[in-house]
Amino acid sequence: MNYEKLYIGGEWVDPVSKDKIQIENPSDKSIIGWVPASGEADVNLAVEAAKEGFKTWQFSTLEERKQLLLNLIPQLEKRVDQMAQTISEELGCGIKIAKNMHVLPYIKDVRDYLLMVDSYPFEEKFDEYLVRREPIGIVGAITPWNFPLGQIMKKLSPCVLGGNVMVLKPSQKTPLVAFQLAEAIHEAGFPKGVFNLVSGRGSQVGNVLATHKDVNLITFTGSTDGGLDVARLAIEDFKRLSLELGGKSPAIVLKGADYKVALRKTLDKVYLNTGQSCSAYSRLFIPREEKEEIEKLIIEMTKEYKFGDPKDPEVLIGPVANKKQFDKVKFYIEKGLEEGAKLLIGEVPKESYGYYIGPTIFTDVNNNMKIARNEIFGPVLCVIPYDSVDEAIEMANDSPYGLSGGIFGKWDEAYEVAKKLRTGTLVINNGNQLHRAPFGGFKHSGFGREGGKFGLDEFVEIKALFI
Repeated sequence: MNYEKLYIGGEWVDPVSKDKIQIENPSDKSIIGWVPASGEADVNLAVEAAKEGFKTWQFSTLEERKQLLLNLIPQLEKRVDQMAQTISEELGCGIKIAKNMHVLPYIKDVRDYLLMVDSYPFEEKFDEYLVRREPIGIVGAITPWNFPLGQIMKKLSPCVLGGNVMVLKPSQKTPLVAFQLAEAIHEAGFPKGVFNLVSGRGSQVGNVLATHKDVNLITFTGSTDGGLDVARLAIEDFKRLSLELGGKSPAIVLKGADYKVALRKTLDKVYLNTGQSCSAYSRLFIPREEKEEIEKLIIEMTKEYKFGDPKDPEVLIGPVANKKQFDKVKFYIEKGLEEGAKLLIGEVPKESYGYYIGPTIFTDVNNNMKIARNEIFGPVLCVIPYDSVDEAIEMANDSPYGLSGGIFGKWDEAYEVAKKLRTGTLVINNGNQLHRAPFGGFKHSGFGREGGKFGLDEFVEIKALFI
């Protein structure tokens, strides 16, 4: 696989910029590749290619759009192991996590879109008017390092099915799998300009996309601060925006809940992908009188999550993704101790041959502590006791974020609590979060939704025709 070129206008082309970005394996700090650090000239070429492609692609039929994704699926399937290995190396996760969390679910998501789209109301007739849902145009997609393939796929399927064209800027930290996706797209026969890949730094690629006069929509997944910066630039040209941002999501355990189910769901969110997920349940609210029992269970269940070098196929928790992330998580662990929280599991990490931070559980946390307020983005859980359900709800909502969460308890009570939480997605007991359902947040967690019909809504403009 050649990572030295950009994918623009249906071809692999030499970048104008001669600068490069090195890609580090966080498990051992080895350099595993280089990609172009594109500049404004490269972005302009990609947007021009997308603009040319949109001239005809916007008038494609739904069958033609579906066929592109049908052609793409076998190209992805034959690359499953290759993509999983690449993600394992550039992100630092175990190979099982890479395959089962980062690759296979997003191939299924393409299939789900194809099943859904025939019933999507591209045109609706009312008594005296028609409503058409038409392509927005050129989509600037800016994706994060923590799900380097998945977050591209969540945008690509609705973009294509909506009749749009895309210029993608993958994360500069984990871009290699995006190049493999571009290769799959090329072999699937996408028309020239429908998909374009421009790697580089946010300030040199993302900002240019956000301000480019010909880009019609910016879809951004990343930190809240990063999303705010992009939004400020994009709104000056009145671009459409879809922002999937940070979270500090609560898990509330009610009396009478199945504690093992509650903790399994919570620990999966906190430990798998080394806690590097915007929807991680990083605040666990528990009944104060059940604190000792629940904390003992946490200690026992944590032993089931093997931590270490992702080269070990049994490892579920690998290193965090990069030096910047290591320093950030370490800072918050030290801050938690300064604030008076106690470590139930874990210790202040020390940098070694890789960026390793093991499972870390704080107990005796106050909801006003920085570790309970700020997104840490690591395998760190804050256990917060409550005295009443109303107090738990108030503390869960007392956050600038509102992305995800979990409620565990008897159905009637859990459902009533779920209705009172200001968050975009909630899992109740054994429920499973599905890619075909809407995903997105309230408050500082962004706006817009990804997934199924609701994800496609973000990629169309609405036109009324009076008849």
